[in-house]
Amino acid sequence: MSLANKLAEERRARLAAERLLALKEAELSAANRKLGRHALALTRQIGETRAEVETVRDENEKVKSDLTAANAKIELAERRLWLSIQTIQDGFAFFDADSRLIGANAAYLGVFDGLDDVAPGVSYIRLLELLIDEGLVDPDPEDPADWRQKMIARWTAPNPKPTVIRLWNDKYIKLIDQRGHGGDVVSLALDITPTVRYEAELRAARERAEAANRAKSAFLANMSHEIRTPMNGVVGMADLLMETALDDDQRLYASTIKSSGEALLVIINDVLDYSKIEADRMALHPEPFDLERCIHEIVMLLQPRVRDKGLDLLVDYDLFLPTQFKGDPGRVRQVLTNLIGNAVKFTATGHVLVRVTGVPDPASGKCAVHLAIEDTGPGIPSKKQDHIFGEFNQLEEARNRQFEGTGLGLAISKRLVGIMGGQMWVDSAPGQGSCFGFRLTLPLANTNRPALPAMPRGLRHAMIVDDLAVNRAILEKQLDQLGIRVTACASGDEALERFDDGVDIVLTDHNMPGMDGLQLATALRERGRRDVPVLMLTSSPGAVQADPSAGLLDGILQKPVPRGVLFRHLAALGADPSGAAGGQDATAPPTPRRMRVLAAEDNRTNQLVLRKMLQALDIELRFAGNGHEAVALYRGFAPDLVFMDISMPGMDGKQATTEIRRIEAGSGVRVPIVALTAHAMQGDSGEILASGLDHYLTKPLQKAQLVERIVLARPQGARDPVPATADQSG
Repeated sequence: MSLANKLAEERRARLAAERLLALKEAELSAANRKLGRHALALTRQIGETRAEVETVRDENEKVKSDLTAANAKIELAERRLWLSIQTIQDGFAFFDADSRLIGANAAYLGVFDGLDDVAPGVSYIRLLELLIDEGLVDPDPEDPADWRQKMIARWTAPNPKPTVIRLWNDKYIKLIDQRGHGGDVVSLALDITPTVRYEAELRAARERAEAANRAKSAFLANMSHEIRTPMNGVVGMADLLMETALDDDQRLYASTIKSSGEALLVIINDVLDYSKIEADRMALHPEPFDLERCIHEIVMLLQPRVRDKGLDLLVDYDLFLPTQFKGDPGRVRQVLTNLIGNAVKFTATGHVLVRVTGVPDPASGKCAVHLAIEDTGPGIPSKKQDHIFGEFNQLEEARNRQFEGTGLGLAISKRLVGIMGGQMWVDSAPGQGSCFGFRLTLPLANTNRPALPAMPRGLRHAMIVDDLAVNRAILEKQLDQLGIRVTACASGDEALERFDDGVDIVLTDHNMPGMDGLQLATALRERGRRDVPVLMLTSSPGAVQADPSAGLLDGILQKPVPRGVLFRHLAALGADPSGAAGGQDATAPPTPRRMRVLAAEDNRTNQLVLRKMLQALDIELRFAGNGHEAVALYRGFAPDLVFMDISMPGMDGKQATTEIRRIEAGSGVRVPIVALTAHAMQGDSGEILASGLDHYLTKPLQKAQLVERIVLARPQGARDPVPATADQSG
């Protein structure tokens, strides 16, 4: 091979080697760069790891520091908590689920008086044994073993009830234990010795107060008896004296004695009732009663005052409201008497209206009854309306009082209504009269309304003549209930003008301006209308009967007329056209004997009063001076009615009644016995009637009440004790 060729091959080989070297150098350079990058990344990773390690190391140090601080705080909190528990005056202890003591404060451990056994780990049962064995607790009156078993049973209960133990030193500890979810128990031992002693002092004070209250009640009852016994003679004899022939001065003196005695009795009654209410001794005695009749009885008792003042006293009883209820008729009567009596007292002219409404609820057997007493008196300013219901408060100032009284009537009435579960209110304005009302929810004694009497066929159109619009409205509603068409007239002149052949009956008021009722009856008869009955409605039946024109009337009815009485008179006019003036029942058959009445009364004055009050009655009256005589007379006299004084020497009225009821036992006979008592505080039916008495009257006795009791007790075989001419107004 030539040199040139060899040189050329060498040159080619050198160039190839150079290219290969350059390639390897490039690859080496790339590898170095990659290695550098990896080294850099590894360096960064090592740095980060080292930083993380430093962070973790720092955090661990901080956690250790925090744990140390937390432990220190926990230890401090525990020390403070335990120190607090130790400072508590009451006992505090912890028990585990096995009822072993974990820890307790000094107050809890102090009960055990430093006994060595009382330490953490001691069982609760062992603590109970130590309390008994060491005489630290007084279980009296229980047996120690029974007491311990009772305490163990209490401790093991899921929720132990608090209990009180008495220690040997007369301290009282109340144990309150709370069981946790894990079974641990927190126990408190509260020292309630001051509370127990205070309660004992309160009980002693209450007993002293009750004893003082009983002494006060006994004093009031005795004073009531001592006052009422002579007052019965004073008022009764004054009442009888007024029925004798007296000149004007003598009648004035007797009337003053009677009215003053009655005023004193009102004051006594108010004070006694208020005392009973304040002592929380006012008990109710529910029984069936007729509310409408009760109202009319009150109205009749107030009629003399109403007549003297020239007022009209009216009753508007809802025609669709039942009359039979269950309640305490005595207390209902007391409230109504006070409200109606106040209305009459403060009303100078016009009228007083008693309005009764209500809606029965047959489903509940009860009825919400609203009773309102409206008057045309002076009215009451709004700022005084709450004042008058306060104790001893009156509308007038003490220096210029026109009306007397204790100022207790409305306060007592409101309290009584509250005791009966009702509310009382007043609606009034000066110059516009007043309306006092109250609401009672009473059980119905009889949901059936009394059947209406059948009216004569010829009685279809009635004329009512009365100058008072409210009275005309009441009568018109009552007659409308009977299906009778009404023509209402405000005067006698209007009645004569509107009278025609279609009128079947005339009901006229007595006292009217211009032409009165008697003059109207005379004018009708002079026109030849003697076939149309005329009924007179009057507050003074005696005055009407004494007038010669009374013979023109077909009936005289006492105002306000109970609707039952009115309905019976209207029915009777059709059956007996001649009528019986005053409502006497002409068909009553004669009776063969007089009623026999026995009165047991040891006071001679009261015997005289009773004899004089009943002298006009057609009865056979005998007296007994004590309970023994009453029982003996009962056996031989066989009375139809017994008036029984309660306080008598030897055998009192209750004992005599009990003996009479024993005699009657098994015979089928029960004679009505009415108690006569001067004990107003002890005169409640719940106490007096428990001895077998049927009713009671409080002294001083009233003639009308005595006569009412006698009339109600008349047996079938006795004639009417009230002669047709007897005056029952006393």
